[in-house]
Amino acid sequence: MARTLDPGWEHRQLIVDGRRTFVRVGPDVPGATPLVHVHGFAISGEYLMPTARLLQDQARQIVPDLPGYGASQKPPRPHDIPTLADSVLRVLDAMDVERAVFVGNSMGCPISLELADRHTDRTERVVLCAPAGGLNNQPLRRAVGQLAVDGVRENPRMAAVAVPDYVRFGPVNALRLFGEMTRFPALERLLECAVPALGVLGSRDPLLPKRARVLEVGRQLPPHVTIAVITGAAHAINFSHPGELAHVIRCWLAGEPITDDPDQPGLTSVLEVPRG
Repeated sequence: MARTLDPGWEHRQLIVDGRRTFVRVGPDVPGATPLVHVHGFAISGEYLMPTARLLQDQARQIVPDLPGYGASQKPPRPHDIPTLADSVLRVLDAMDVERAVFVGNSMGCPISLELADRHTDRTERVVLCAPAGGLNNQPLRRAVGQLAVDGVRENPRMAAVAVPDYVRFGPVNALRLFGEMTRFPALERLLECAVPALGVLGSRDPLLPKRARVLEVGRQLPPHVTIAVITGAAHAINFSHPGELAHVIRCWLAGEPITDDPDQPGLTSVLEVPRG
């Protein structure tokens, strides 16, 4: 059963692996590949909606709450990243969507990279907003400290969205999953990524490595990976800087040079690094 969300949007309750999965679905855009927004750690897809709404004329927007998150039913234990990637695919199967552009934030980035790695035929492109996971977020106590710093850098309105989701997810599940995320080989997946990819980094994101490390990684990336930086943004770019992020995604999908939108908060630049 569907109910109205925003004009042209609806809520759907899908059955995925025998459990209810909550999905926000934007208006259809004939001929365009849908954009699937993949949320981060311990939180629902609600905070991704500001960016998704601004892109609704670009393509159909699909914003699920993955199993155990937000309004979706909980499995007995939190799913690991490969299983969450499989859940995204089963949501698309239930909606008869063959291929998609995946727009991940935080933990949604390794999930999107896992999809691009194991299901290239279903992945047209990936957008990686504020990637999390890997060596820079290890050990766990370091990652927890990074999250604490990020909390004071985010838009204060983010707390109203995030706190109820974190409470529902629970501290035990959060610790299990955060350990899984920090151990995930995100860099290896990115270096092997076979589809066009756009990384969007926030200059104030404490979960990202220092600029020297970003440049070092950038030199190893294949030519079909582009990196853009939004100055002034922290980790939850999709919530705090939706106008600027939507503009960057539009430019990239259209094959146009990525530029800054002077009417939006934040200043975007493309990170130019020599490859090889």
